[in-house]
Amino acid sequence: MLNWLPDIARLPAMTWWDILDIAIVSLVIYEVLKAIRGTRAIQMAAGSALLVLMFYVSRWGHLQTVDWLIRNLLPYIVFAAIVLFQADIRRALAHFGRAPFFRYFLTQEGAEETIEEIAVAATQLSALRHGGIVVIERQIGLRNYIEAGLPLDALLTYDLLVSIFQPKSPLHDGAVIVQNDRVAAAACFLPLTVNPQLARSLGTRHRAAIGLTEENDSVAVIVSEETGRICVALDGKIEGPFDGEALKLRLRVLLK
Repeated sequence: MLNWLPDIARLPAMTWWDILDIAIVSLVIYEVLKAIRGTRAIQMAAGSALLVLMFYVSRWGHLQTVDWLIRNLLPYIVFAAIVLFQADIRRALAHFGRAPFFRYFLTQEGAEETIEEIAVAATQLSALRHGGIVVIERQIGLRNYIEAGLPLDALLTYDLLVSIFQPKSPLHDGAVIVQNDRVAAAACFLPLTVNPQLARSLGTRHRAAIGLTEENDSVAVIVSEETGRICVALDGKIEGPFDGEALKLRLRVLLK
Protein backbone atom coordinates (compact mmCIF):
# COMPACT_ATOMS: atom_id res chain seq x y z
CA MET A 1 0.00 0.00 0.00
CA LEU A 2 2.83 2.41 0.83
CA ASN A 3 5.30 1.40 -1.89
CA TRP A 4 5.19 4.90 -3.33
CA LEU A 5 6.66 6.51 -0.20
CA PRO A 6 10.29 5.66 -1.05
CA ASP A 7 9.82 7.23 -4.51
CA ILE A 8 8.65 10.46 -2.94
CA ALA A 9 11.58 10.44 -0.56
CA ARG A 10 14.00 10.20 -3.50
CA LEU A 11 12.59 13.31 -5.22
CA PRO A 12 15.13 16.15 -5.51
CA ALA A 13 14.83 18.95 -2.98
CA MET A 14 12.98 22.07 -4.16
CA THR A 15 15.24 25.08 -4.63
CA TRP A 16 14.55 28.80 -4.94
CA TRP A 17 14.89 28.47 -8.72
CA ASP A 18 12.09 25.90 -8.73
CA ILE A 19 9.87 28.23 -6.74
CA LEU A 20 10.68 31.09 -9.13
CA ASP A 21 9.93 28.83 -12.11
CA ILE A 22 6.52 27.88 -10.70
CA ALA A 23 5.73 31.49 -9.80
CA ILE A 24 6.51 32.73 -13.34
CA VAL A 25 4.37 30.04 -14.96
CA SER A 26 1.53 30.77 -12.54
CA LEU A 27 1.76 34.50 -13.27
CA VAL A 28 1.69 33.92 -17.03
CA ILE A 29 -1.36 31.65 -16.75
CA TYR A 30 -3.10 34.19 -14.50
CA GLU A 31 -2.40 37.10 -16.89
CA VAL A 32 -3.60 35.07 -19.89
CA LEU A 33 -6.86 34.18 -18.14
CA LYS A 34 -7.33 37.79 -17.06
CA ALA A 35 -6.67 39.07 -20.58
CA ILE A 36 -9.17 36.74 -22.28
CA ARG A 37 -11.87 37.03 -19.60
CA GLY A 38 -15.08 38.38 -21.12
CA THR A 39 -13.86 38.01 -24.72
CA ARG A 40 -14.50 35.52 -27.48
CA ALA A 41 -11.09 34.00 -26.75
CA ILE A 42 -12.47 32.37 -23.60
CA GLN A 43 -14.73 30.27 -25.82
CA MET A 44 -11.71 29.32 -27.90
CA ALA A 45 -9.84 28.29 -24.75
CA ALA A 46 -12.76 26.12 -23.65
CA GLY A 47 -12.92 24.50 -27.10
CA SER A 48 -9.17 23.85 -27.07
CA ALA A 49 -9.40 22.23 -23.65
CA LEU A 50 -12.19 19.99 -24.94
CA LEU A 51 -10.09 18.94 -27.94
CA VAL A 52 -7.13 18.11 -25.71
CA LEU A 53 -9.40 16.05 -23.46
CA MET A 54 -10.84 14.20 -26.46
CA PHE A 55 -7.30 13.53 -27.75
CA TYR A 56 -6.19 11.85 -24.51
CA VAL A 57 -9.47 9.96 -24.20
CA SER A 58 -9.04 8.63 -27.74
CA ARG A 59 -5.48 7.50 -26.96
CA TRP A 60 -6.55 5.89 -23.69
CA GLY A 61 -9.61 4.23 -25.19
CA HIS A 62 -7.89 3.28 -28.49
CA LEU A 63 -10.39 5.31 -30.53
CA GLN A 64 -8.36 5.24 -33.73
CA THR A 65 -10.76 7.31 -35.85
CA VAL A 66 -11.12 10.11 -33.29
CA ASP A 67 -7.35 10.14 -32.71
CA TRP A 68 -6.62 10.38 -36.44
CA LEU A 69 -9.21 13.15 -36.91
CA ILE A 70 -7.87 15.32 -34.10
CA ARG A 71 -4.20 14.88 -35.12
CA ASN A 72 -4.97 15.89 -38.72
CA LEU A 73 -7.26 18.81 -37.88
CA LEU A 74 -5.08 20.35 -35.15
CA PRO A 75 -2.69 22.32 -37.46
CA TYR A 76 -5.62 23.84 -39.37
CA ILE A 77 -7.41 24.73 -36.14
CA VAL A 78 -4.36 26.65 -34.92
CA PHE A 79 -4.18 28.77 -38.09
CA ALA A 80 -7.94 29.34 -38.06
CA ALA A 81 -7.75 30.53 -34.46
CA ILE A 82 -5.00 33.03 -35.32
CA VAL A 83 -7.10 34.49 -38.15
CA LEU A 84 -10.42 34.55 -36.29
CA PHE A 85 -9.06 35.85 -33.00
CA GLN A 86 -6.33 38.20 -34.19
CA ALA A 87 -7.92 41.18 -32.41
CA ASP A 88 -8.05 39.28 -29.11
CA ILE A 89 -4.46 38.10 -29.55
CA ARG A 90 -3.31 41.65 -30.28
CA ARG A 91 -5.17 42.94 -27.23
CA ALA A 92 -3.65 40.22 -25.04
CA LEU A 93 -0.11 41.04 -26.19
CA ALA A 94 -0.80 44.72 -25.61
CA HIS A 95 -2.01 43.83 -22.11
CA PHE A 96 1.34 42.19 -21.33
CA GLY A 97 3.15 45.23 -22.70
CA ARG A 98 1.31 47.46 -20.22
CA ALA A 99 2.86 45.70 -17.24
CA PRO A 100 4.38 48.05 -14.64
CA PHE A 101 7.84 46.58 -15.28
CA PHE A 102 7.86 47.95 -18.83
CA ARG A 103 6.08 51.16 -17.91
CA TYR A 104 8.90 52.04 -15.52
CA PHE A 105 11.30 52.57 -18.42
CA LEU A 106 8.91 54.62 -20.58
CA THR A 107 8.16 58.17 -19.46
CA GLN A 108 5.73 60.72 -20.80
CA GLU A 109 7.53 63.94 -21.65
CA GLY A 110 5.74 67.21 -21.10
CA ALA A 111 2.79 65.44 -19.47
CA GLU A 112 1.69 68.39 -17.35
CA GLU A 113 1.53 70.79 -20.29
CA THR A 114 -0.31 68.20 -22.38
CA ILE A 115 -2.86 67.62 -19.61
CA GLU A 116 -3.45 71.34 -19.13
CA GLU A 117 -4.01 72.06 -22.83
CA ILE A 118 -6.33 69.09 -23.35
CA ALA A 119 -8.38 69.88 -20.23
CA VAL A 120 -8.84 73.53 -21.24
CA ALA A 121 -9.79 72.55 -24.80
CA ALA A 122 -12.27 69.92 -23.57
CA THR A 123 -13.87 72.44 -21.23
CA GLN A 124 -14.30 74.97 -24.02
CA LEU A 125 -15.69 72.39 -26.44
CA SER A 126 -18.10 71.22 -23.75
CA ALA A 127 -19.36 74.78 -23.17
CA LEU A 128 -19.87 75.27 -26.92
CA ARG A 129 -21.46 71.80 -27.37
CA HIS A 130 -18.89 70.95 -30.04
CA GLY A 131 -18.08 67.25 -30.20
CA GLY A 132 -14.54 65.95 -30.39
CA ILE A 133 -12.14 63.10 -29.65
CA VAL A 134 -8.56 63.63 -28.49
CA VAL A 135 -6.51 60.42 -28.38
CA ILE A 136 -3.34 60.44 -26.29
CA GLU A 137 -0.68 57.95 -27.31
CA ARG A 138 1.08 56.15 -24.48
CA GLN A 139 3.38 53.14 -24.83
CA ILE A 140 1.82 51.50 -27.88
CA GLY A 141 2.26 53.52 -31.06
CA LEU A 142 -0.67 54.73 -33.15
CA ARG A 143 1.23 55.11 -36.41
CA ASN A 144 -1.39 53.30 -38.51
CA TYR A 145 -4.11 55.73 -37.45
CA ILE A 146 -1.84 58.76 -37.78
CA GLU A 147 -0.91 57.87 -41.35
CA ALA A 148 -4.57 57.34 -42.23
CA GLY A 149 -5.44 60.86 -41.02
CA LEU A 150 -4.02 64.29 -41.87
CA PRO A 151 -0.49 64.61 -40.43
CA LEU A 152 0.05 67.92 -38.63
CA ASP A 153 3.05 67.57 -36.26
CA ALA A 154 2.07 70.82 -34.56
CA LEU A 155 2.62 72.07 -31.03
CA LEU A 156 -0.30 71.08 -28.83
CA THR A 157 -2.36 74.08 -27.71
CA TYR A 158 -5.97 74.36 -26.65
CA ASP A 159 -6.59 76.96 -29.40
CA LEU A 160 -5.53 74.44 -32.04
CA LEU A 161 -7.77 71.72 -30.62
CA VAL A 162 -10.78 74.03 -30.39
CA SER A 163 -10.19 75.22 -33.96
CA ILE A 164 -9.96 71.68 -35.30
CA PHE A 165 -13.29 70.68 -33.77
CA GLN A 166 -15.23 73.69 -35.00
CA PRO A 167 -18.32 72.31 -36.83
CA LYS A 168 -17.37 74.08 -40.06
CA SER A 169 -13.76 72.91 -39.94
CA PRO A 170 -12.87 70.27 -42.56
CA LEU A 171 -10.93 68.40 -39.83
CA HIS A 172 -13.65 68.14 -37.18
CA ASP A 173 -15.05 64.83 -38.43
CA GLY A 174 -12.49 62.52 -36.89
CA ALA A 175 -10.10 62.22 -33.97
CA VAL A 176 -6.98 64.15 -33.02
CA ILE A 177 -3.98 62.02 -32.00
CA VAL A 178 -1.50 63.52 -29.55
CA GLN A 179 2.07 62.31 -29.13
CA ASN A 180 3.78 63.82 -26.09
CA ASP A 181 3.27 67.60 -26.48
CA ARG A 182 2.48 67.60 -30.21
CA VAL A 183 -0.62 67.06 -32.33
CA ALA A 184 0.50 64.26 -34.63
CA ALA A 185 -2.57 64.14 -36.87
CA ALA A 186 -6.20 65.19 -37.18
CA ALA A 187 -9.24 63.77 -38.96
CA CYS A 188 -8.19 60.26 -37.94
CA PHE A 189 -10.83 57.55 -38.20
CA LEU A 190 -10.88 55.00 -35.42
CA PRO A 191 -12.22 51.43 -35.35
CA LEU A 192 -15.74 51.13 -33.93
CA THR A 193 -16.25 48.65 -31.12
CA VAL A 194 -18.35 45.56 -31.78
CA ASN A 195 -19.17 44.99 -28.12
CA PRO A 196 -22.90 44.13 -28.03
CA GLN A 197 -23.19 44.94 -24.32
CA LEU A 198 -22.73 48.69 -24.72
CA ALA A 199 -25.66 51.01 -24.17
CA ARG A 200 -27.44 52.07 -27.34
CA SER A 201 -27.31 55.66 -26.17
CA LEU A 202 -23.57 55.80 -26.88
CA GLY A 203 -22.84 57.65 -30.10
CA THR A 204 -20.27 57.09 -32.81
CA ARG A 205 -17.56 59.09 -31.04
CA HIS A 206 -17.84 57.04 -27.87
CA ARG A 207 -17.91 53.75 -29.79
CA ALA A 208 -14.85 54.78 -31.80
CA ALA A 209 -12.97 55.71 -28.62
CA ILE A 210 -13.91 52.39 -27.02
CA GLY A 211 -12.91 50.48 -30.15
CA LEU A 212 -9.46 52.07 -30.21
CA THR A 213 -8.74 51.62 -26.50
CA GLU A 214 -9.79 47.97 -26.70
CA GLU A 215 -6.76 47.36 -28.94
CA ASN A 216 -4.06 49.42 -27.25
CA ASP A 217 -3.21 51.44 -24.13
CA SER A 218 -4.11 54.89 -25.47
CA VAL A 219 -6.39 57.29 -23.58
CA ALA A 220 -9.22 59.03 -25.41
CA VAL A 221 -10.96 62.18 -24.19
CA ILE A 222 -14.45 62.50 -25.69
CA VAL A 223 -16.70 65.55 -25.71
CA SER A 224 -20.30 64.79 -26.58
CA GLU A 225 -21.91 67.07 -29.14
CA GLU A 226 -25.42 66.33 -27.84
CA THR A 227 -24.87 66.75 -24.09
CA GLY A 228 -21.48 68.47 -23.81
CA ARG A 229 -20.34 65.83 -21.32
CA ILE A 230 -16.62 65.08 -21.07
CA CYS A 231 -15.68 61.40 -20.75
CA VAL A 232 -12.52 59.33 -20.87
CA ALA A 233 -12.14 56.00 -22.68
CA LEU A 234 -9.58 53.56 -21.30
CA ASP A 235 -9.16 49.81 -21.84
CA GLY A 236 -12.43 49.64 -23.75
CA LYS A 237 -14.47 51.32 -21.00
CA ILE A 238 -16.00 54.77 -20.57
CA GLU A 239 -15.30 56.84 -17.45
CA GLY A 240 -16.99 60.07 -16.44
CA PRO A 241 -18.46 62.53 -16.92
CA PHE A 242 -15.70 64.89 -15.76
CA ASP A 243 -15.41 68.61 -15.32
CA GLY A 244 -12.17 70.40 -16.17
CA GLU A 245 -10.43 69.88 -12.82
CA ALA A 246 -11.52 66.27 -12.47
CA LEU A 247 -10.28 65.60 -15.99
CA LYS A 248 -6.86 67.00 -15.10
CA LEU A 249 -6.62 64.78 -12.03
CA ARG A 250 -7.59 61.68 -13.98
CA LEU A 251 -5.16 62.39 -16.82
CA ARG A 252 -2.34 62.99 -14.33
CA VAL A 253 -2.88 59.50 -12.95
CA LEU A 254 -2.90 57.98 -16.43
CA LEU A 255 -0.08 59.92 -18.07
CA LYS A 256 2.48 60.77 -15.38
